[in-house]
Amino acid sequence: MATRQPMVTGEWYHCYNRGVDKRIVFQSKHDYERFQALMYVCNGTTSNPVSDHRDTSLLGILNNEHIKRGKPLVQIGAYALMPNHAHFIFKEIREGGIASYMRKLFTGYTMYFNIKRKRTGALFAGSFKSKHIDRDEYFKHVLAYVLLNPAEINEPQWKKGAADVQRIEKKLLSYPYSSTSDFFGLARAEKKIVEFSTDEFYDRMPTLSSLLKDARAYYAEVADVGR
Repeated sequence: MATRQPMVTGEWYHCYNRGVDKRIVFQSKHDYERFQALMYVCNGTTSNPVSDHRDTSLLGILNNEHIKRGKPLVQIGAYALMPNHAHFIFKEIREGGIASYMRKLFTGYTMYFNIKRKRTGALFAGSFKSKHIDRDEYFKHVLAYVLLNPAEINEPQWKKGAADVQRIEKKLLSYPYSSTSDFFGLARAEKKIVEFSTDEFYDRMPTLSSLLKDARAYYAEVADVGR
């Protein structure tokens, strides 16, 4: 079993996990929203499972001013939930914070999923994976990768240039289960899940079009190198 390297306080990490045997872990709108609600309530030193609250809907949780989460475990920079996997960008702001947060998050969701589907056993493929983001340019690359990940749902060939960019942009900004719309300033309650300032990495805020253009150029370059 591989041993994860200790995470350093103040550093950013790309973390991800997928369903066991690549199974679908988000089967409905409620599943996605339950996970997002858990993302919010689990980010704190206080134990706050969603079931502790009378209104367990996503908006009910996010709009509940009486929820006491304690001190935050991580800074959430970005996320994208896909049918069989999830990507996150976290900053470790408390020693052991990312590991503690992910344990609470995935344990809570697995319990919910198993009770709802009358199943037992693991839902995700072991412990989450992580990669240290050690350079500003690498951060920008990983951020774009996470924010653009949902494009694959409707446009699986977009990385090869076989898709309409305007249609991709519209789909990305309307996709409710990632922080893409939050990053670009759209107003919605789910923005409370993420805490990220573009000033730390960008002199000028990038557009979604520029992120897509740069990403497609990168994937085209990678494809050429592999030939």
